[in-house]
Amino acid sequence: MFSKILIANRGEIAVRIIKTCRRMGIATVQVYSEADAGSLAVEMADEAVLIGPAPAAQSYLLADRIVEAVRQTGAEAVHPGFGFLSENAGFARRLREEGIAFIGPNPKAIEAMGDKISSKKLAAEAGVSTVPGHMGLIETTDEAVRIANEIGYPIMIKASAGGGGKGIRVAHSDADMAEGFAAVKGEALNAFGDDRVFLEKFIVDPRHIEIQVLGDKHGNVVHLFERECSIQRRNQKVIEEAPSPLLDEKTRAAMGAQAVALAKAVNYDSAGTVEFVAGQDKSFFFLEMNTRLQVEHPVTELITGVDLVEQMIRSAWGERLAFQQKDLRINGWAIESRIYAEDPYRGFLPSIGRLVRYDTAEEGPHADGYTVRNDSGVREGEEISMFYDPMIAKLCAWAPTRDAAIDGMARALEDTHLSGLGHNVPFLAAVMDQPRFRSGRLSTRYIQDEFPDGFHGLAPDRRQSDILIAAAAAMNEILTELSGDPSNRTDWIVLIGTGAGSGEAHGVTLSYDDDEALTLELAGEDRALRLSDIDWRPGLAQFRAELDGRPFTAEVARVADGFVIRHRAAKARVRVLTPAVAALYARLPEKQAADTSKLIQSPMPGLVVAIPVAVGQEVKTGETVAIIEAMKMQNILKAERDGVVKAVSARAGDPVAADDVLVEFE
Repeated sequence: MFSKILIANRGEIAVRIIKTCRRMGIATVQVYSEADAGSLAVEMADEAVLIGPAPAAQSYLLADRIVEAVRQTGAEAVHPGFGFLSENAGFARRLREEGIAFIGPNPKAIEAMGDKISSKKLAAEAGVSTVPGHMGLIETTDEAVRIANEIGYPIMIKASAGGGGKGIRVAHSDADMAEGFAAVKGEALNAFGDDRVFLEKFIVDPRHIEIQVLGDKHGNVVHLFERECSIQRRNQKVIEEAPSPLLDEKTRAAMGAQAVALAKAVNYDSAGTVEFVAGQDKSFFFLEMNTRLQVEHPVTELITGVDLVEQMIRSAWGERLAFQQKDLRINGWAIESRIYAEDPYRGFLPSIGRLVRYDTAEEGPHADGYTVRNDSGVREGEEISMFYDPMIAKLCAWAPTRDAAIDGMARALEDTHLSGLGHNVPFLAAVMDQPRFRSGRLSTRYIQDEFPDGFHGLAPDRRQSDILIAAAAAMNEILTELSGDPSNRTDWIVLIGTGAGSGEAHGVTLSYDDDEALTLELAGEDRALRLSDIDWRPGLAQFRAELDGRPFTAEVARVADGFVIRHRAAKARVRVLTPAVAALYARLPEKQAADTSKLIQSPMPGLVVAIPVAVGQEVKTGETVAIIEAMKMQNILKAERDGVVKAVSARAGDPVAADDVLVEFE
């Protein structure tokens, strides 16, 4: 077995690989850019080598730097993780020529399946169901429009070398095609150094289901069942689960057989994923094969008990698979939530900066029957850089059933607290609470369908309202006692709302029982709440307790006249007031929002790619006025009204912060 492995990646996947190597007794070398010098992966590895500046094109994407680090440290093999050079056949071939093992598939398999155009042709030859489309190279926009009309809209525009949700657009018309084709070519060139684009029919209301395969160098290939990856935003997976709630045993076996047939057709000899688009009727078509470890591999590990990183290492060493297809079984259900540094309340735009607070759910089995796994590559105090994907962690929950796994994930998300930047934990929690998600009626349009106007949180249900009332009253009691207030008041008005005086008023009367639990009698409701096992003191950002015997965790922050409390996706300003003060609050006027209708503001921190307008220019609604790049994605800002440009405050290449004014109209 290898004695030392170099990890040509960063972040959580680097940490993940190090953990398996430690268990196997293999030393690790971590390469890093200047931006990652203080990272968790660098700290955990046995050795670390600086390979360049922060931009990936000057560090993690430079094969020469990786090879030099291998020579410098005496590593025998390279694990590429995912992204960067993981699906680069030239890199794998270069390592082979240097006598260095590549922990991944052979170069020919990468070459055959890594290219989206050739892989579809090979899939068809192997008897795999494929989506109608045009696999040839397309040179011009006019040619793309012509082909799209032959296939029929809607059309998916995809970068041939794409991956990770980048280089993809859906066109519904000739105008969409003209704009999208150019955008995809540009993104593909920037992200992958390859601007080839192909077109395929877009399946309406589809599901994204993928099969995990595993092969060795002796011709053995198995599949480890499926993952459902339909909850996506901008073609980027957000929530994954294994198995899929759609599939029955017959469909699962058919998809698995096709995935294995394709892998065998290219002599596949490592971990890989065959992705399918599936109809709600269980029909399925080949999308692509990812010749690497997938981001969402933990859910497969949780339901099969197979360590995929270990199997990749053993295959690269030349070992045979230690199991056959008949030995593999699905055990329970697992869900993964990708926690990103992005602001769901601002259209999920990237939110870079320092991770000031980072509290996570406790890993391992929990009393309620679920198990938590948290794959993360960052720690409290670290910076989330604009140069890389904004993933903070992959939070996973396993349980014997799907409903129990969802409940476990919801609780794990409650126990996760981040501050210092925007994050999508409230959104992930919202999905867990939605009846549609629990029913398993998923599609890749899920987020568009359920949040057509963007995410603004969810209104609290009855239990969440009770949590807001009880938590606020309890914190107010604790603060009152610490301040030495002698009044011993028991009657309060709890005001739940967002504005100065708006909101729902709840009268409560407080008392303590013999077990020192707080009882709250709700005025006019003929019921009472019992809050026990309270775990909070001033300064803590999480309030933990049991409400009527059920545990919960709420995120809390003190403000001038009360608290801001969030439980899952329900967030509110909560004030605990005397009846007299509550009456005064009801008379306060609402604060009016500032008028920004004449401004085009940067929705996120990033770099200006272009400002294609000038002072004095007339602009029509829908015209592009700015393009901002952040986290390797280009964001096109369009005019929301007709107008004349009064001022342009930025130019190409300028760094901008969120809400910086780019263009002002008269």
